[in-house]
Amino acid sequence: MLTVSFPAEAFATNCYVLAPGPGEECVVVDPGIGVLDTLGEVLREHRLKPAAVLLTHGHIDHVYSVTPVCGGQLGAYIHADDRYRLRDPLTSLGPELISMFEQQFGRAATWTEPSDIIEVHDREQLDLAGLRFGIRHAPGHTEGSVMFDLDQVPDGLPDEAAVSRTTLSGDVLFAGSIGRTDLPGGDHAAMLRSLKDVVLPLPDDTLVLPGHGPGTTMARERATNPYLQNL
Repeated sequence: MLTVSFPAEAFATNCYVLAPGPGEECVVVDPGIGVLDTLGEVLREHRLKPAAVLLTHGHIDHVYSVTPVCGGQLGAYIHADDRYRLRDPLTSLGPELISMFEQQFGRAATWTEPSDIIEVHDREQLDLAGLRFGIRHAPGHTEGSVMFDLDQVPDGLPDEAAVSRTTLSGDVLFAGSIGRTDLPGGDHAAMLRSLKDVVLPLPDDTLVLPGHGPGTTMARERATNPYLQNL
């Protein structure tokens, strides 16, 4: 599976581009703030054509560029419980953060809702761009946070990686940490349930591609992540 990731200009949010191979259709996951130029370079380099945009949750740092990437033609997929966030995710920042955003990027922060929003649900499967994505609803960071499962792994991994499947974990699980639960819509008790019932059952040979920071594996997180130790 062709897999390209790069950080957004703000909050170092990982944007992922997934495709069966070069010259194919692709899926864009979590197009955040200031990703359009780099995304365009990735698409040209690998001769890819976006077929859909997947959103792990509705926070602005994961969805800011969804509307221009969709371009009025592609569907934006988000869990039903976070659908409301796409009406205007800027409101969750508050005036001080919006002011900081505008000072950093030198332009007004604007938002236009995608024209085609598809709500997804737990255990649903999506066949997009020749790839099959399984959906795991894992609330806690937000009400509609999800992880996307694939039975493939990125091309070019070393043999010692010992992984056979991939999970895009959004802000549910990071290398050595988890997503915060103190933002509006966050719920620490729900996060603990998600970690126990959704994250821990993942096989050790799962490659985890998180919303921020480096990739990891379930074997490593099960053994070392302090937030998983007592569950």
